[in-house]
This record gives sequence, C-alpha cells and structure tokens, in this order.
Amino acid sequence: MTTHEHICVSIVPLFNHLNSPDQKRIKDRVISKKYDKGEVIFSPDSDDQLTIVSRGSLKIYRLSENGKERFLRIAKPGDYDGESSLFGVTNDNMFAEALEKTEVCFLRQSDFQDLLKEYPDLSLKLLTMNAQKSAQTEIQTQLLWMEKIEQRLAFYLSNLSYELDLEVFELPMQMKDIASYLGTSPETLSRELKRLERAQIITRTRRHIQILDMDRLEKIIEN
Repeated sequence: MTTHEHICVSIVPLFNHLNSPDQKRIKDRVISKKYDKGEVIFSPDSDDQLTIVSRGSLKIYRLSENGKERFLRIAKPGDYDGESSLFGVTNDNMFAEALEKTEVCFLRQSDFQDLLKEYPDLSLKLLTMNAQKSAQTEIQTQLLWMEKIEQRLAFYLSNLSYELDLEVFELPMQMKDIASYLGTSPETLSRELKRLERAQIITRTRRHIQILDMDRLEKIIEN
C-alpha cells in the first residue's frame, strides 16, 4: 500500500467515515496513477470506474457537436467522478483533464459493486454526495438561463463569495474556464470584469477578487 493510495481512501467523504480496517480493505482494491498537466484522465473510451483525486486537480468538461469544450467543474483532492458509470450509465461525452501534476485513484465497477454489498451504508452516502453535486449543476443551469452575461458574472461572483463566506477571494479557475462555465468568451468576460471595476463594485488583480459592494452586485442579478 502506497501513501497516495491511503490518501485516496482517507480524504474522500465517500469512504473516510469508515473505520481503519474497512478503509484498508478498500485501499487494497484501489489503482493509483500519476498524470502530467494536460493529460486526459478519463473519456468516453475509458473503463467504467470511480475516479478519485488524491493530489492536484482536474477539469471536467463535455464536447459540443462542433468540438468546443463545455466546462462543467474542477475536481480537487477528495472529489470524485464517474459514479454514474458504476451503475451502468454510459459516459457518452464526459472528459477529465489534469490541470497540473495530478494523482488519481481508480476503483473498478466490479470492485465498487462488491463494496456496496459489504457496506450498504455507502449507497446512502453516495446518494447524499450526488445530491450535492446535482445542486452545483443546478447552479450552472440557473446561470445559463440568465440572458445577460453581466447577470451571470454577478451571480457567479456573489455565489462564490457566499460559498466561501469571504468578500476577498481567489477565482478557482483560469479565465478561459470561467468564460466557458458562464457560456461566454474570455474577451467578453474580461470586459465585464473591467466594467464592474470601473463601477467600483469589485477590485481585481489577476484572479484575486474583492467585492466592494455586494448590494449593487446583487441588483445586477435582479435586473
């Protein structure tokens, strides 16, 4: 058993509530791999398996019909993906790419199904965590229903601030990924950020954001 295999099981909320002997049994079934920045970690051609991030981070996205990336989210240590494939749902258009040097653990479908038989509580834990992931997906859907990009950006910044409980924070993604998440271009996103700066609603230094006037930011969403 290696250190990163230990981390994969001990940090992911799906397993870290189990006692040490039970975690050890799961560790023995885990396969760990390292990836360099830009490498694809899983795609529609990958085996059906649970993907757990132990170190680094990865970008999860879909491809549109014209081959354009549709950014979905960033997975950080403790996060996982691919749970749908464990129950027979085909991955027809989901990709994950390493954003930096990243270590990932894989748990094969057959091994995971055996674990569910041994630990029935995992099913309930998985449902709870998937509900949380669905809530994040719903936030993005709500964003894309907003007609104006300034509304989407204001909603994104205010939601991020509330989520972190901070008015000064670092944007968690690169500008091109935020633009993709908001359904716009990096150029338009940059213009809208500058507009918020000129209005003295925020200040920005690269990815460092400070919200100066939350009330006015939220009025943009309402309008």
